[in-house]
Amino acid sequence: MGPHGLGLALACCLLLAFACGPVLGRVPRGQLEQQQQEGTREPPLDHAERDEEKHEKYSSRQEEEPPASRCFRCCDPGTPMYQAIPVPQINITILKGEKGDRGDRGVQGKYGKTGSVGARGHTGPKGQKGSMGAPGDRCKNHYAAFSVGRKKPLHSNDYYQTVIFDTEFVNLYGHFNMFTGKFYCYVPGIYFFSLNVHTWNQKETYLHIMKNGEEVVILYAQVSDRSIMQSQSLMLELQDQDEVWVRLFKGERENAIFSDEFDTYITFSGYLVKPATEP
Repeated sequence: MGPHGLGLALACCLLLAFACGPVLGRVPRGQLEQQQQEGTREPPLDHAERDEEKHEKYSSRQEEEPPASRCFRCCDPGTPMYQAIPVPQINITILKGEKGDRGDRGVQGKYGKTGSVGARGHTGPKGQKGSMGAPGDRCKNHYAAFSVGRKKPLHSNDYYQTVIFDTEFVNLYGHFNMFTGKFYCYVPGIYFFSLNVHTWNQKETYLHIMKNGEEVVILYAQVSDRSIMQSQSLMLELQDQDEVWVRLFKGERENAIFSDEFDTYITFSGYLVKPATEP
């Protein structure tokens, strides 16, 4: 194609542009009105401007004076009836306070009645064997013995008489008191006692071996033309501080025992046979 052909094509294009331009540039009527309204609409407000607008709106309402209330008398006709306000009710069960301090201890009450005795329990197991104890004191050996005599005669009187002895043969640990004429038990157990006297001619012999003021056994001899030796013996179980002695009966009858300063005719003896601590 030569230069002449190029110029002809350019001219055709220009003519086509002039012919179609008004049609392509036309805008529909509804769309045109919408564009005009958007052009007149104010731009959107930001957050600060919105808060300021709300504050002015509500503050203006608060500044307005409230309407004055009208007063009514109870006797006026047409007085409006006001609804009674209910009294609030409080549920006391939910009002629980804090825990208080512990109070003082009260007075002890009376003891109750004694209950019945319960059944006996089962026998417990046997315990272990204990250790050997320490050796005992040698001064606490279980011995007791005495033997005393009298060298003077003794006649009955209007009252009972304790026979006092003046001769001491054996008096282990001084358990027999020569002043009172009594044996005092310091080692409980079984004892043997023996009493020997000489009777008096034409007189009765009447004595008792006493224990703690009670008559235990009697030694008796009837009136006779000749004197004889008479004896009595027994065994007694004594407790601590028991007393044993010989008593001459009082003078309802002529009663006496014989002796002299040269020989001992009256004797009283006793000794421990078995202490109570032994099995």
